[in-house]
Amino acid sequence: MGHIQTELEDDVLRITIDRPEKKNALTGTMYDALADAVEQGDANPDVRVMLLHGNGDSFTAGNDLEDFVANQWKGQAMPPAVRFITTVVHATKPIVAAVQGSAVGVGVTILLHCDLVYAADNAKLMMPFVNLGIVPEAASTVLLPLQIGHQLASELLMLGTPISAQRGYELRIVNAVVAPGALLPTAMNAAQMLAEKPAAALRATKALMKKAGTAEIERALREEVEVIAERLGSPETREALTAFQQKRKPNFRQFR
Repeated sequence: MGHIQTELEDDVLRITIDRPEKKNALTGTMYDALADAVEQGDANPDVRVMLLHGNGDSFTAGNDLEDFVANQWKGQAMPPAVRFITTVVHATKPIVAAVQGSAVGVGVTILLHCDLVYAADNAKLMMPFVNLGIVPEAASTVLLPLQIGHQLASELLMLGTPISAQRGYELRIVNAVVAPGALLPTAMNAAQMLAEKPAAALRATKALMKKAGTAEIERALREEVEVIAERLGSPETREALTAFQQKRKPNFRQFR
């Protein structure tokens, strides 16, 4: 699978983002591999729980912008990033996330769909979608305001303010904050505790907890993708990506 590794251990499927030299920044190929791993784990009767984490000093720096520029969404019925998000949203089995270092963009929004999230005390969470001239994804425009309130969600989604793991815990995005060395053992312990429980009861409980918001999440997923696809051709996004390539600060004041 290249930069995405999987390992089945005691009924827990560990899915590892393994591109530490690039802070686990995600390419289209990696998104497809992640979607494959989650789909296969959800379908495999030997898997009771999935654990998502990153190798090295980061969870994921979000999109690899060079790959994103080279492979934009135009003409793609289901862009790889959207496929991965949709697969996680629809997964029936519990998903545990272990987050360290940088968690950017989808590295934060995907956590809203995980069942348990543990973070190292060096984790830094940031959602800079607006900075790229686009809008947030993964139904975060619905889930985050519901979870933490409109004003705090505006701080994270509109200002793109980075937050610490401790702040993520205070905002109920994270279940617990631990030392970096304790992160994987803590997350794996939680995953194994889930794996020991009645699997069908866990799946039914997860489905019931998610049922009330399913229609609104589906609407948000669909509309966010439509707006992102539209925004990708906007002057603001072109300026953001050009500025990134030229290693300069973008000038958005030229647009109204």
